[in-house]
Amino acid sequence: MRFRLPLAAIAVAAAAVSVAAQDGFRFRSGVELVNVTATVTDDSGRFVSGLRKEDFTVYDNDVRQEVSYFSNERVPVSLGILLDTSGSMTEDKIATARRAIDRFIFDLLGEEDELFFLEFASTPRLRQQWTKNRELISRAVQRVRPSGGTAMYDAVADALPLASSGQNRKKALLVISDGNDADSQIRVAELRQLIRESEVLVYALGVDGTGARNRGVSQPPVQVPTPFPFPIPGRRRPASPQITGGIFGQNVNGERVNAQALRQMTDDTGGRTEIVRGFDGLDAATARIADELSRQYSLGYANSGDKDGRWHTIRVEVRDRRMTVRARRGYVAS
Repeated sequence: MRFRLPLAAIAVAAAAVSVAAQDGFRFRSGVELVNVTATVTDDSGRFVSGLRKEDFTVYDNDVRQEVSYFSNERVPVSLGILLDTSGSMTEDKIATARRAIDRFIFDLLGEEDELFFLEFASTPRLRQQWTKNRELISRAVQRVRPSGGTAMYDAVADALPLASSGQNRKKALLVISDGNDADSQIRVAELRQLIRESEVLVYALGVDGTGARNRGVSQPPVQVPTPFPFPIPGRRRPASPQITGGIFGQNVNGERVNAQALRQMTDDTGGRTEIVRGFDGLDAATARIADELSRQYSLGYANSGDKDGRWHTIRVEVRDRRMTVRARRGYVAS
């Protein structure tokens, strides 16, 4: 088993360094800044820009909070890219993924964004540490060769502490996979707990391999709906069989992506899961995520509540109720 540092400690320390460096916010004893990234869309699904601090209301466990930090400008992101390189990722799929990632990092992200790259098959492998040098990321992606199984949950668990250590206030992961987890040692309930203890936005692009059989037929991407919050899992237990199946059914020879598994990683973070039909849809999907990252609002509020180890809900509202807000649903006060 791999040793993992206590994520809550890493997240708090990283947040303290980030806030002090970027905003001059000074922590008082027992006071912690809770960071919230909010995506606002209108009733047509278009991003809404130009909102002000006064347009937002934030609740912590249904108690209204004073927003002490606000930005409606694009802020740099510390982003980890996680690519499935299991045996189902044939050479043509990998080639398409390489081109989409190159366009994403060279053409769509900001110069101040920092990146790392991790590939996962039967085990995760960090191929490139934090860097702003896009050529290093591109070369790392070019070197991957598909083989083995799929340990997606292990990959996300290993990436979370690294993402939390990023120098920018906004921290995110992008997972690209065409299959279903079959080889992770970490249980999905344990992973969900780790995700809840972080401030990392998690995005997932699931590539439905069956779309390759229907080329020439225009099919829109599927943005998987977000379910109600799940209960906090209990103590960690030994690894057990992973969840199979999902919205598109059980994974068969790596050809059916498990959307439910991806949702379990993204739903609480303020990120999202999107299913694309075939690898030809990756370019457009990564462009949508880059666009979203550039149009989000950053909010923060001071919380001096008890560190009770419990789940605290976060609710973000905007003045115009015709708009929809997507943000992290809460945090573990640990």
